[in-house]
Amino acid sequence: MTTPRSGDLLQVTRAASVQFIKPIMFRVIRVLDWPTYDGWIWLDGYQLDARSDAVARRSIFVQPTGLVIPRRTAPAPTGRPTPTRDPRGRCRSVGTSPQVGR
Repeated sequence: MTTPRSGDLLQVTRAASVQFIKPIMFRVIRVLDWPTYDGWIWLDGYQLDARSDAVARRSIFVQPTGLVIPRRTAPAPTGRPTPTRDPRGRCRSVGTSPQVGR
């Protein structure tokens, strides 16, 4: 993995640092420029819960090679109707009635 950037969502596991016996989800605020060992970085960000809500702000010391980018799930429905096509190929929204007399 390359160096994380602001806004990245990461799963931090034991492969990144032995302190993470139980993996956590982490949203990166920034990569800190604090002195460190070769192959290690300091990240400033938020630890997230199962609903992706921030539960704690943390600075963590990790190896970027051990960080995991989680797979994206399907986006949540927006509540907007799904467009459909009428028999003539025109696009219309679900829930609207065709206009009579046109």
